[in-house]
Amino acid sequence: MSFPSLLLLRHGIAEERSEDREDADRALTPAGRRRTREVLDRAVLLGLGVERLIASPLLRARQTAELAVAAGLAPSLELASALAPGGDPMPLLAPWLDAAVLPAASEARLSLALVGHEPDLGDLVAALLGAPPGSVPLRKAGIAQLQWRAAAEPGPQEATPAGAEGRWQLRLLLAPRILLG
Repeated sequence: MSFPSLLLLRHGIAEERSEDREDADRALTPAGRRRTREVLDRAVLLGLGVERLIASPLLRARQTAELAVAAGLAPSLELASALAPGGDPMPLLAPWLDAAVLPAASEARLSLALVGHEPDLGDLVAALLGAPPGSVPLRKAGIAQLQWRAAAEPGPQEATPAGAEGRWQLRLLLAPRILLG
């Protein structure tokens, strides 16, 4: 039986904040694009590919997601405002998690990637692990992978994001320098 996995990817190094540019329009720097591409190539070599990828609509996250698709990490990308800074990604997990815990899906390799921002992604990891907010920071172009832990007798509340906290196990937490070392 295969349990669902969740891959979280923080966007790469982006342009500095500026009064002349909206935060949503900050692009990856050339160094950020290069480093992110290298990280994603390594992630693919490690077998971290996913079936579905959802990204924040902000330019730097969208560019990171496009690099992920180009590297072969995912077949395509979707955008969701829930992954923008300050958003709530838990509703994005609900339909995926509901499908993942169905008995018919238990033989499938269910994998989802979310591309977004800090501190939101790190706080999502912490929440899913049952840890305090701020305890799992992600570096730029950093990756975290979580695996769903099966319960002896799952209850209905465990099939929803609200019941998902503490039901995950951290498999990987990788800073770019570790992957590229």
